[in-house]
Amino acid sequence: MATERTSLFIFFGGTGDLAYRKLYPSMFNLYKKGTLREHFGVIGTSREKLTDQQFQENVFKSLGVAKTDKDAEKFVSHFVYEAHDVTDKAHYQVLKKRADELDKTYKLNGNRIFYLSLAPSFFGTVAGFLKTEGLTDTDGFDRVVIEKPFGRDFDSAQQLNDALSKSFDEEQIFRIDHYLGKEMIQNIEAVRFGNTLVESLWNNRYIDNIQVTLSEKLGVEERASYYDNSGALRDMVQNHIMQIVSLLAMEQPVSFTDVDIRAEKVKALRSLRVYNVAEASTNFVRGQYGAGDNQRAYRDEDNVPHDSNNDTFVAGKLLFDNYRWSGTPFYIRTGKMLADKFTRVDVVFKKPLIDIFSFPQNHNAPLEANVLTMYIEPHAGFTLRLNAKTNGQGFQTEPINLDYFVDAKDSKATPEPYERLIHDVMKGDGTNFSSWQEVSYAWRFVDQIRKVWDLQQPQFPNYTPGSMGPAAADELIQRDHRQWVYRLNK
Repeated sequence: MATERTSLFIFFGGTGDLAYRKLYPSMFNLYKKGTLREHFGVIGTSREKLTDQQFQENVFKSLGVAKTDKDAEKFVSHFVYEAHDVTDKAHYQVLKKRADELDKTYKLNGNRIFYLSLAPSFFGTVAGFLKTEGLTDTDGFDRVVIEKPFGRDFDSAQQLNDALSKSFDEEQIFRIDHYLGKEMIQNIEAVRFGNTLVESLWNNRYIDNIQVTLSEKLGVEERASYYDNSGALRDMVQNHIMQIVSLLAMEQPVSFTDVDIRAEKVKALRSLRVYNVAEASTNFVRGQYGAGDNQRAYRDEDNVPHDSNNDTFVAGKLLFDNYRWSGTPFYIRTGKMLADKFTRVDVVFKKPLIDIFSFPQNHNAPLEANVLTMYIEPHAGFTLRLNAKTNGQGFQTEPINLDYFVDAKDSKATPEPYERLIHDVMKGDGTNFSSWQEVSYAWRFVDQIRKVWDLQQPQFPNYTPGSMGPAAADELIQRDHRQWVYRLNK
């Protein structure tokens, strides 16, 4: 049985899609495993008018269990609801009274987690009233969780952080990125720092390049209004991809603690080269999908302007100006309406300086590069590509794969990302959350790309649904005499 954690949760935006689809089911998983037992309470808030019973019924439905499930019934009995206007100071007194009641009922020791699943423009307002109206005046811990986007550029992110910092210290702020809760993202550290074989080769002497691909098969769907003001660069590169890249590029931390891990990630991001105009134009590519079989072009999607120049695809080359990675590029790409849905990291090692098997008389194809592939989703696992002799007469070589994939049973038992991250918030462990310094350096890099793009008129649309993006993404890597490890029709 897991160690029980004690806390009151107050969800702002408690009737939203994220809460019902991800947050409450994740908390129920923690309840079934024993992390949550008797000493927890939940207040859901939104503008919607609901009774406690109606809210509990909605939460029960979101859990996807049978109506007779006694665990679910007991779990939702800890939930109450308050209709709430986040801009109305008086409403926070009502919320405080309810919070104090639950604290006494469930013996919560004043521990409180405020989960802000609402528009970022309200973060500062909510944080300010939580402080001034006494909801943080307890003997326990106070932590605030915020969902992305953390601003839309560095300036807005700075304003957002300044507003939060008036009420909460940095160690109390948990900027949630669900990618950091994925099993195989957390495995990056285990593979690197738990294996001498890997970490000893994890540098520019042995690694030729590293590729990160986040591919989405679907289009914008119901997120069009939000997405057209964001795009792939802001929506995916600034947060998810930058977090993955920082884990790949960081130095080994002094200890496996959130303070030391974050410090090394920040050092890596500080060394990331911020491009000038010419470099940004050369090293980054954007795209927008056109029409395909039974698929409308992005500009024809609902709630998308017909002249939109928003990017639905990004590919780029990142360079770190430090001793470990100087001269080794990191290639990234992400987009919508691509060939399939998957996330993977491909670490391409350098070939032997001399290929003794490729002399003309051997009639042998040149050796292929060794590649370590980390499959993040939908399947979790690793593949290491080696060269070996073919079976039979003569001496020809061929690439073979050493594979490990999490089996179906273990995969089913793997915690969901939000389950992991909510658990970490209760523990006060910030390892898998973005610090302000990480966010700020990522924005400084991305802002420079965005500024260059704003000065140029793109030729959109420039890729078809079901492809792996525009031709320029392939040309980007081919200019360096390299190619994507994952590619169509190879």
